[in-house]
Amino acid sequence: MRPAGRAETDSLYFDYPHFPFVRPPELEGRAVRHRVAIVGAGPVGVTAALELARHGIASVVLDDKATVNDGSRAICLSRHSLEILQQLGVEAPFVAKGLGWTRGRTYFRDREIFRFEMPHSEQERFLPMINLQQQYIEKFLIDKAAESEPVELRWQSAVTGVSQDASGVSLEVSTPEGDYRLACDYLLAADGARSVARKALGLALHGEAYEGRYVIADIRLRSDFPTERRAFFHSHALPDSTLLVHKQPDDIWRIDYQLGPEEDPHAAVEEASIRERVSLIVCEVLDEGDDWELEWWSLYKAYTLALDDYRHGRVLFIGDSAHLVPIFGVRGLNNGLADAANAGWKLAWVLKGLAPDRLLDSYSPERRGATLDVFANAGKSTRFMTPPSRGYRLMRDAALTLALDNDYASGFANPRQVTPYTYAESPLTLPDDAAFEAGPIPGAPLPNRRLGDDDYLLDHLGSGFTLLHFSRNGDVDSALAERLAALQARGQPIELLRVAREPGAESALVDSDGGLFAAYGAESGSAYLVRPDRHVAARWKRLAPDGLELAFATALGEE
Repeated sequence: MRPAGRAETDSLYFDYPHFPFVRPPELEGRAVRHRVAIVGAGPVGVTAALELARHGIASVVLDDKATVNDGSRAICLSRHSLEILQQLGVEAPFVAKGLGWTRGRTYFRDREIFRFEMPHSEQERFLPMINLQQQYIEKFLIDKAAESEPVELRWQSAVTGVSQDASGVSLEVSTPEGDYRLACDYLLAADGARSVARKALGLALHGEAYEGRYVIADIRLRSDFPTERRAFFHSHALPDSTLLVHKQPDDIWRIDYQLGPEEDPHAAVEEASIRERVSLIVCEVLDEGDDWELEWWSLYKAYTLALDDYRHGRVLFIGDSAHLVPIFGVRGLNNGLADAANAGWKLAWVLKGLAPDRLLDSYSPERRGATLDVFANAGKSTRFMTPPSRGYRLMRDAALTLALDNDYASGFANPRQVTPYTYAESPLTLPDDAAFEAGPIPGAPLPNRRLGDDDYLLDHLGSGFTLLHFSRNGDVDSALAERLAALQARGQPIELLRVAREPGAESALVDSDGGLFAAYGAESGSAYLVRPDRHVAARWKRLAPDGLELAFATALGEE
């Protein structure tokens, strides 16, 4: 919602693009069969299209809108998400525009009781988190997709029905110039919380809805307060409300405030009510002046809901169509981007004939497992931010009261920000080698390491699988080299990335101080097999040649 007299796209800071309707060949009576259709051109859907394009797979993306979503919506991108965007070659505008941050503060009765610092070091290319309004997130991704030949964007194209059989999926599409049927081999449903695809297949989300409601308001306010996440409990101005505050680019501040259990949500989102409450927060809680402008607002309720299975035949659900998670801990968008990366590479491998269709069966246990992990952490944060009962509130307030004068209690206020999920129990992951004492375990995302000025380990990963091999001078055992060449001869995109302690092989990365070896618990002969989404499939303290083929077959769902 926007202030009276302003249109939905009349923003104080963002120029909304207009995406025209382009008449598709189906309306001309031409029969077209698409390899992949994606419903929803939000951040998750377009990320999936770009991931498919990275592997040479064409897709068509349909959306009923003629512009990007209004309002800031999802605003926090994690380091892991930025690494996904780097793989797509689109990270630069995000880093240039976004506001990075590492810390946050929690206040109780106007006193600071806790300050958290997210892990960060010079080994990382990206900060743990950046704040960026969703309009920019969508625009940067759409701009990249518009330049990508394998991606076809169809705007003002509403999917009204979905059906499938053993051979493919059929979509009913409504447009300003008529309706048509679109045929595809597979469908990625990224059409959000009110997913038409989900309803058409008779599926429902299951889980829990929380009682608390929050108003989300964007304001323009010029302030030199640093980019930090701030949470306020029982402030003198709003003693019965929990507040969250984030700084965004363009002098835009995001304020989330809790409504009381007896408040009428319809009255609470009237402009006069919004202005009164925000003015109180800005002047009395944030101690800023009253020179601010109202940009946009919405109403939010927390859920932990998910499909029982994210794959249904030839339809894979990604993002909010598959799961709804609370905003606390900034897990929603970041979880959806990981869905897109996971589903994208697996679907590409199946369509290119590099893996059997059952590889797609691993999508649901991996990503639903990640969702359940999010539920466990976000549920704790939600019950702390918005206690669901008098008993929870008493315990929460007791912990906050203790934290006023006791450092040991301040950890209760830790928001537990999002962390990437480890697919340790995945059918694609081999058991760990017990000889390791350090480094990422199988299923974990590959951590970054600085190699030099503007040079990091993850910069050297290709679009396929990577065998990260450690040795003294970059040499690889001849038998292992033959096994690797055999996989490559079968058309499998797998690259050898050698790490050496001293100069030797021409293309080896030189780890002269041994930091990379130490971080990965490696010695000469150690190796990691890394999937296209940068998760470790297997690792060996000393890799025997026959171990590679077993791990590779397992990672493709062949074992």
